[in-house]
Amino acid sequence: MDDLLEKLNNEQREAVLHDEGPLLILAGAGSGKTRVITYRIAYLIRVRSVYPSNILAITFTNKAANEMRERINTLIGDTSRNMWVGTFHSMFARILRRHAELLDYTPTYSILDSDDQQKVLKECIKEMELNDKLFAPRLVQTIISKAKNDMQSPEEFSIMAGNDMRMSTIAKIYRRYNDRLLSNNAMDFDDILFNTVRLFKEHPDVLTMYQEKFRYILVDEYQDTNHCQYLLIQLLAKRYRNLCVVGDDDQSIY
Repeated sequence: MDDLLEKLNNEQREAVLHDEGPLLILAGAGSGKTRVITYRIAYLIRVRSVYPSNILAITFTNKAANEMRERINTLIGDTSRNMWVGTFHSMFARILRRHAELLDYTPTYSILDSDDQQKVLKECIKEMELNDKLFAPRLVQTIISKAKNDMQSPEEFSIMAGNDMRMSTIAKIYRRYNDRLLSNNAMDFDDILFNTVRLFKEHPDVLTMYQEKFRYILVDEYQDTNHCQYLLIQLLAKRYRNLCVVGDDDQSIY
């Protein structure tokens, strides 16, 4: 174990050797935050004999995920190959594929990119005979995206809109847009997380299965999580509470 720890300072070593339960690591850029996550994962697998498949490590970019996996492999070899390492969207899209039918999708659902989303929204706006200058697809897309990240369904968004005619109309666009996506077995990028929260809340047995699977959860750049991402982590970590989050509160985007 000494070879794992010799490159760490006292604070990093303390975090890596943390026992059970939640762990919050706040540090500035260039302070070795990500190193702590990779070394903690290596420690859990090599010293604590945790099965790699019981570890979920989440990053914010695919590049960061690949780098993390490479660093772990350098430390302990390819024993980490069964570990789940990736972005929020890649990890939870993987889960949704397995349980899509519970939400009335098929496992082969497609994921729309930004251009496809705007195309569908443009069609919805045209069908509703609305002014596409007042309800520009790009603007409506941004508003719907924020609503989904805040876990607001079309119905909840409509209630929130109240007597605001413009926002009430956007709520109707949102509903039509969502219906169109479902009928075409499609999701947008935000639906991946929104629908996984739905899956876990509407099907507690599925949530329990993944709580048992992911006994150790580690999240890099935690300061950038939105409400939907926060809920997913909270739900998964609730059973064992072995959650390690690393972030820099000076860089928060929310």
